[in-house]
Amino acid sequence: MGILEGKKALIFGIANNKSIAYGIAKRFKEEGAELGFSYAGEKMEKRVTPISEELGGKFCVSCDVNKDEEIESTFKTVKEEFGTFDILLHSIAFAPADALKGRYIETTRDAYNTALETSAYSLVALCRAAEPLMNKGGSVINLTYYGSEKVIPNYNVMGVAKSALECSTRYLAYDMGENGIRVNSISAGPIKTLAASGIGGFKNILDFIERNSPLRSNVTIDDVAGTAVYLGSELSNKTTGEIIYVDGGYNVMGIGL
Repeated sequence: MGILEGKKALIFGIANNKSIAYGIAKRFKEEGAELGFSYAGEKMEKRVTPISEELGGKFCVSCDVNKDEEIESTFKTVKEEFGTFDILLHSIAFAPADALKGRYIETTRDAYNTALETSAYSLVALCRAAEPLMNKGGSVINLTYYGSEKVIPNYNVMGVAKSALECSTRYLAYDMGENGIRVNSISAGPIKTLAASGIGGFKNILDFIERNSPLRSNVTIDDVAGTAVYLGSELSNKTTGEIIYVDGGYNVMGIGL
């Protein structure tokens, strides 16, 4: 029997079967969790629906996290299908492509607002809608990156958005803790996904991490998924408000050689 047996997990942010959220959902399923999925728009429906079918999802619903009415509709479905649930995975981030290259100082107001609303405020909005339906001992998990703390060339406004996401994690952990719900971030090392492909010079980042992290290797989706299983289970019963690094130890380094 898996360590998530009997738990229900709601997944936001799968792009395809190579995304981090897919790897996490797959491990959740293997550990016994029942899954529900969301997708953003018609284009993503064609990608996510087959994944929901593959992983035995109980439902798969449309949810644009920048629209309150769609969030409300999604959690109405969650209540109908799940009643209550235990795990919320937030793997959502977006910034216009032009904002992920060149100089951060050139970030437009619209690009800034889009990145912050989609990548950070969405966690607040989803937690607010989810809280009444989450069981005591529930777990909210989101994904961040080291560019929230240090300058990663071309990561630009996404680094600012991830910083806001991490700060929101701490405040949400305090608010939701009174109902026994934990909120944590996984700071994953760079992984070649659809989202990462939009960051200028991404291959150089992968090469640098492989040379300079203490474990001398890049992380995999499975590495991140294992930590997500821990955070979704009772093994992390008293862990909340934390940024947990799954990056081969790179965050402890000062300079690279």
